[in-house]
Amino acid sequence: MQTEIYPWGHNKRYNDFPGFFKRKFSERIQKVTIDAGFTCPNRDGSKGTGGCTYCNNKSFNPAYCTPKESVTEQIEKGILFFASKYKTQKYLAYFQAFSNTYGELELLKSLYEEALSHEKVIGLVIGTRPDCISEPLLDYLETLAKDYYIAVEYGVESANNMALDAINRGHTYEEAEATILATANRGIHIGAHLVNGLPHDTPELMLEHAIRLSNLPIETLKLHQLQILNHTTMAKEYEEDPNRFHLFGMEEYIDFVIDVMERINPDVMLDRFVNQAPPGWLIAPKWGIKNYQFVAKLEKRLVERETWQGRLYKKS
Repeated sequence: MQTEIYPWGHNKRYNDFPGFFKRKFSERIQKVTIDAGFTCPNRDGSKGTGGCTYCNNKSFNPAYCTPKESVTEQIEKGILFFASKYKTQKYLAYFQAFSNTYGELELLKSLYEEALSHEKVIGLVIGTRPDCISEPLLDYLETLAKDYYIAVEYGVESANNMALDAINRGHTYEEAEATILATANRGIHIGAHLVNGLPHDTPELMLEHAIRLSNLPIETLKLHQLQILNHTTMAKEYEEDPNRFHLFGMEEYIDFVIDVMERINPDVMLDRFVNQAPPGWLIAPKWGIKNYQFVAKLEKRLVERETWQGRLYKKS
């Protein structure tokens, strides 16, 4: 029986970003996380305080990652952490914690260039908010992109402004669209995140959000199921009124992700489907499986449903 080849050039039923990355580079590339001590405008008072209600950065920062150490020191510790697993590889410096473009341009340049000066670092992945980007910064990143792999990942989270208000996000979906369009055509790799299950978001709305976002000039899309984490404002809200939230069951979420896959732009690469909080951090939902196990179940369900990414896509 002949295996079908899909528009993205292989037989996986979705356009997977990790596979693309392996094909793009001749050697293994690993992201090494950096906490450069940034904050966010909804934390420092410029747009609000307390940050996003679901956010606890400690739940995903590696142990080697602390703003008390320099960018170079964190890279060295990250490389040492991965050295026992992989013999030869290059690295992307992943500025992950909080909003990593939220600062004066000269400070940002010094941090990014310190990372790029490391002999094993071939590029940057910068996680940020769509309201923390300026034209001069985009011009600078465009220049860097001529010589390095430069990616900016925007936390869009939802296309529903009521949901964004409910999580104290501090920006609108329209701002996210405008920023993505301003970043396009500069040689910068653009990623976007969506959180599925926020207050005021129904599964039908979440599906529309993914479709709408996939029609923008993004390269990658990360999907996350909403998780209620300890030591967050949302944990208190969940304790008071759990019915405010749509927390997916695992099987329900698998089918939801496939519904998304079928309808989004097949040119957009899918980078991630789920969050996985460390032990002790997660309140709900508790699925009890690891990321790779979820992906295996997802791929099996795609076969069972005889479907693939973009099968029902209608170009906007």
